[in-house]
Amino acid sequence: MTKLVGPAAPVLTNWYALYLPWVPCALYGGVVAETRNAALAAWMTDHQMSPEELAGAVNDAVGDLTGRVGSTSERTVFRWLAGEVRWPQERQRRGLEAVTGLGATCLGFVPRRKSPPAPAPSEDDVLRRQLLGAAAGTAVAALSPAPPAAARPQRVGTCDVIRLREDVGRLVALGADRGGHGTLARDALAGAAEALGLQGKSATQRVRQRLYALAAEFTATAAWALIDAGLLDDADQHLDRALALAGLAQDTEMAMQSWNLRAMLARQRKRYPEAVAAAQAAQTTTVARHSPLHASLAHARTAVGLAHSGDRRAALRCLGRAEDAMSKADPARPRSWIAFYGPAELYSLTAIVRDVVGDWAEAEAAAHRALAALPASYRRNRAHTTARLALAQLHQDDFEQACATSGSVFTIMDGVSLPGRARQLLGDFQRDLIARAPSAHIAHAWMDRYRSEWSPS
Repeated sequence: MTKLVGPAAPVLTNWYALYLPWVPCALYGGVVAETRNAALAAWMTDHQMSPEELAGAVNDAVGDLTGRVGSTSERTVFRWLAGEVRWPQERQRRGLEAVTGLGATCLGFVPRRKSPPAPAPSEDDVLRRQLLGAAAGTAVAALSPAPPAAARPQRVGTCDVIRLREDVGRLVALGADRGGHGTLARDALAGAAEALGLQGKSATQRVRQRLYALAAEFTATAAWALIDAGLLDDADQHLDRALALAGLAQDTEMAMQSWNLRAMLARQRKRYPEAVAAAQAAQTTTVARHSPLHASLAHARTAVGLAHSGDRRAALRCLGRAEDAMSKADPARPRSWIAFYGPAELYSLTAIVRDVVGDWAEAEAAAHRALAALPASYRRNRAHTTARLALAQLHQDDFEQACATSGSVFTIMDGVSLPGRARQLLGDFQRDLIARAPSAHIAHAWMDRYRSEWSPS
């Protein structure tokens, strides 16, 4: 059987292995089973929903629609994916449409052939049913008066979770393009407040946990925005809050995100032992123990902290573990906060480690590999890695090339102000340029050329 990877990959039961022995559908960035209903599988992949979660969401939606919770099971969803059920029951179909916002046919289902129309009821039959229905409705209303609208708690369901997940996805994409900034942090905190505010409404335990997980992700996104912007003072409390929310959600992936950011923050503050400890805490999370991709990031983050601590041998050993784990990771890009991490980001972190320990040629090569592998949408990462490349070239005394490379950072980020971390890297470049250049004219020429773009706006 195919090994599952990914942050929240559902566990395949023994009956499933027997039930669909022919299969591999992509869910959660992992591999579950090949499906005959590709449209439904694609929707589940895009919205990070396991079969069990979809079944629960459909049951909740049926309850909202009919007043009685549905009975859809995980096995039912597998049968939909396998194509055994081509057209679900009406209650399930309506629940699916409410959860996804799509018609059943758009989800890959095929309507049954219509049976011959029943004979039209006579006018007397219609009138008799109307009278009986009206009388029954009046009796029920008299015996069970409806509570006032204010007394009925509003229900929160999977549709709200999906909407908030899309919101946090948009913020993450904005950060990948522009880098971290104060507005991004404020918007992320507003998203966290909304997710927590929904806890006051009626919801299933599953939905409540997912809302806590989303609040944790929004809060961690705010912390990342502040770290990337160089606004470190407020990031601490947000990371503490994100970790607490991850605990309430019982979400180990969100916990790892918080430890990963804690390692980044500690390194920015030059607290290298703390950076190593936070990265090692990330290694111990359940998701890092089960997902090679997450393990790779935790080892790479540890390597960066160890390199700055002066422990070259341990840093390179951790880097090797990160590379080994990456070779075992599912190449499909995950749909969660860790989507930024892949071979390109590992090359970029390798460039940092190699540069810090003095392997400057290897650092330059790793930075080139990172730039070649980076997706076009990761503009901020491209600028950051380009600045790292310039430092590696400068440390090899290739002054002309290093100055040209560093200048391209401003071209990459044209139209937006430089994030604080990129500005700090260019500050490191300027300091090293002044210290290493054979002539002060080289450094002054660089500063004169880029002073306006480099200054905060």
